[in-house]
Amino acid sequence: MAYKVAVVGATGNVGQVMLSVLAERNFPVSEVYAVASPKSAGREVSFGEDNVLKVQNLEKFDFKGVDIVLASAGSAVAAAFAPRAAKAGAVVIDNSSCFRMDKDVPLVVPEVNPEAIALYKKKFIIANPNCSTIQMVVALKPLHDMATIKRIVVATYQSVSGAGKAAMDELFDQTRAIYGNGEAKRSVFAKQISFNVIPQIDAFMDDGSTKEEWKMRVETKKILGADIEVSATCVRVPVFVCHSEAVNIEFKKPITAAQARRALQKAPGVVVIDKHDPEDGFITPAEASGEDSVYVSRIRQDDSVKHGLSLWVVADNLRKGAATNAVQIAEILAKKYL
Repeated sequence: MAYKVAVVGATGNVGQVMLSVLAERNFPVSEVYAVASPKSAGREVSFGEDNVLKVQNLEKFDFKGVDIVLASAGSAVAAAFAPRAAKAGAVVIDNSSCFRMDKDVPLVVPEVNPEAIALYKKKFIIANPNCSTIQMVVALKPLHDMATIKRIVVATYQSVSGAGKAAMDELFDQTRAIYGNGEAKRSVFAKQISFNVIPQIDAFMDDGSTKEEWKMRVETKKILGADIEVSATCVRVPVFVCHSEAVNIEFKKPITAAQARRALQKAPGVVVIDKHDPEDGFITPAEASGEDSVYVSRIRQDDSVKHGLSLWVVADNLRKGAATNAVQIAEILAKKYL
């Protein structure tokens, strides 16, 4: 069976990758609609190698007859259009933070909790988690199954593409300006991002954490288990694509680095690159860009706690951290539920 699929936010970083991933994975489509804001209406975007789609105006788009909506257009936009699309009969897979903590909306990572997709019928909306949450829980799920996670301490190193195309342009422009002895002008970030790191992603909250750090905490609890404690420090780094994470885990039961390595080598969606070799022993963002896997390196014991491990986790935030995860959800939805 083939499905009518609408991609909302089709001109953005993630929306364009959603179209690419749909084509790459040969998702069974009968028709694909590219939808975006009124200012983007009329533009053309690519779907696969040979197809060009004209972007339609989201405010006027009729979702009647559409089976699946893949959306990456921001929370405010999602809040306005997703219920309308759902009422028309489409299942919305939304990449924004708008519905993630709604108790009636499943928050899904296919390698971790695919069974949650069955709950979509409550609102006809499925939430895609935050990019940094996705890659972390993919890596942690097989370890949680083995030894039960008690606490996670994570520091993220997040690429500028997570803040959109304008952020990528700012990194490029600042780098070029600095090399030419010019001024590193700022518009997206409050601090210079080129040759720098910024320990703030999203707005500050009353407790001093940022909303990005809050997302990692509450989303991990919803996906993996409410008893897991999470402490996150989220940092923007001058990398165009791919998020990296230094993850420290405390378990309730004993687990060795060797056991963790074997479990991760068998885990779906995970690639282990873990040798004591400075050239081929670990993964970096430059090597993971354009890939759909979650890469795990630097697996080692943490003897400062009773049952502790430390990991290095890297994934393409535009693909597995957003577009690919959404398409994977759509694949399961189409195969088992529609």
